[in-house]
Amino acid sequence: MPVSHPFRAGLVQSVCTADPAENLDRAVAGIREAAARGAQVVCLQELFRSPYFCLKEDAAIFDLAEAIPGPSTQVLGRVAKELGVAVVASLFERRAAGVYHNTAAVLGPDGDLLGIYRKMHIPDDPLYYEKYYFTPGDLGFRCFDVGVARIGVLVCWDQWYPEGARLTALQGANILFYPTAIGWHPSEKAQYGDAQVDAWRTMQRAHAIANGVYVAAVNRTGHEGAADGGLEFWGHSFVADPFGRTMVEAGQEETVLVVECDAAVQEEVRRNWPFFRDRRIDAYGGITSRWLGA
Repeated sequence: MPVSHPFRAGLVQSVCTADPAENLDRAVAGIREAAARGAQVVCLQELFRSPYFCLKEDAAIFDLAEAIPGPSTQVLGRVAKELGVAVVASLFERRAAGVYHNTAAVLGPDGDLLGIYRKMHIPDDPLYYEKYYFTPGDLGFRCFDVGVARIGVLVCWDQWYPEGARLTALQGANILFYPTAIGWHPSEKAQYGDAQVDAWRTMQRAHAIANGVYVAAVNRTGHEGAADGGLEFWGHSFVADPFGRTMVEAGQEETVLVVECDAAVQEEVRRNWPFFRDRRIDAYGGITSRWLGA
């Protein structure tokens, strides 16, 4: 049944330490704060249990991975049930020996694991060596009914691909959540920093407009890695409405954002900009090709 009432989304933006237990405690505190402010669905940042370990390739780091369901989903499930909120938790999943995923677990307000989304697009760039750690997702793009809304969940690098947003929105999502870990190479910040953040923000606002959905990007913050290098995560978690308007946005501080999303706005925007009506689904076969040029 389509959602016809407002719901409140919460985003937890924080730094991460080397202690997974401390990071989990910080995440739980953020969920509690968001719920106290009325949030009904709370999303944590990408790989919130640890520093962003993809700065380097190190086989010992696979020890951080865990099963899903597993210890983190057990803790978060209890908190979700206690508070009556849904939780989106980005985790380093150990599926089997030698098979690991960057996975978002979705816990319902009753604490049950509703399902998982495995990150589909895996980057391999300087200080983002994710292909070493993560097997590409094999579950496709997914949408989850958490009672107050239908939510789509994608992860970080997925946010640059309109195909993922579209395929998730077509399943009836009211909001797309993007748990994220993105930042500046400090040596590039002065020259490219403002443009990089603007491109990141613009891309996701475009998903909101093109699909008539709310979009929530939940980034981490803080400097990680060598003091004279590493990555400076830029924060700026935000929510855009189906018209692409930024409703709320963080700076680089640790913070919890809570915003009301109204399905009536989604209905109004789609009535006036009926992009789904006018799609030429008979003409898009080429989109599954790698390249169409000579």
